Amino acid sequence: MRGLNNEKRYALLDSLRGLLLLEMIVYHFFWDLVYLFEQDLPWFHSSLCYWWQQSICWRFIFLSGFCWPLGKRAVRRAVQVFGGSVLVMVITHIFVPDQAVTFGVLFFLGSGMLLLEMLDRWLYRLAPVWGITVSGMLFFLTRNINDGSLGFEDWNFFKIPEQLYLNKFTTYVGFTEAGFFSSDYFSLMPWFFLYLAGYYCLRFCEALGGLPQIFDYGSGCLSFFGRRSLLVYLLHQPLLYLLLTSILGGKVLL
Repeated sequence: MRGLNNEKRYALLDSLRGLLLLEMIVYHFFWDLVYLFEQDLPWFHSSLCYWWQQSICWRFIFLSGFCWPLGKRAVRRAVQVFGGSVLVMVITHIFVPDQAVTFGVLFFLGSGMLLLEMLDRWLYRLAPVWGITVSGMLFFLTRNINDGSLGFEDWNFFKIPEQLYLNKFTTYVGFTEAGFFSSDYFSLMPWFFLYLAGYYCLRFCEALGGLPQIFDYGSGCLSFFGRRSLLVYLLHQPLLYLLLTSILGGKVLL
């Protein structure tokens, strides 16, 4: 059901992914300064910086959903991403337990790949315009689900019963149990709906006759990073830590 040409790489998509990875690395450079090296950067806690961080997450997840129908061997890719998420979880719990990662973005992306693999034949039947509309509305409605409400950011429309916020499984789904902490947390809800919006945008392009020619053009440098997104994600934090340690003198994390 994937459609289009899943044998072809589109340079623009690789470049966009590479650009987002570089933005993420810059953001994490400052995050490490604040939370690992205890530097005082008041602007990092501003609303502007929050929306920058959110925009990186939103664009990356949307782009991942957009690219899913173009890929091959979804199960194998999901296993690789899950493996990366387990590696991140183990390393952070051992070396930086105060900032450990559970149910991080890699775990979510692996879940999204598997869910689309299972649901694609049914999702494909829904008209792309309806798919974009419904998934976008569901993302908007469930954005605050981790905090106990239906709503978006500062708008809360309905308080969800606390009885749903039970354990690690409900936390994975989006109903975050009391006391749970992760420095990188992406539950199925609301993020799968944003992933779906990207998926349906690709389906919309497919219905119009395919991706326009501009998708064949991109930056060679950014595409290099975009084609190796999992490796870049796994390596960037250790390299940033080594860099900042050499500059500032770091604390021992053992």
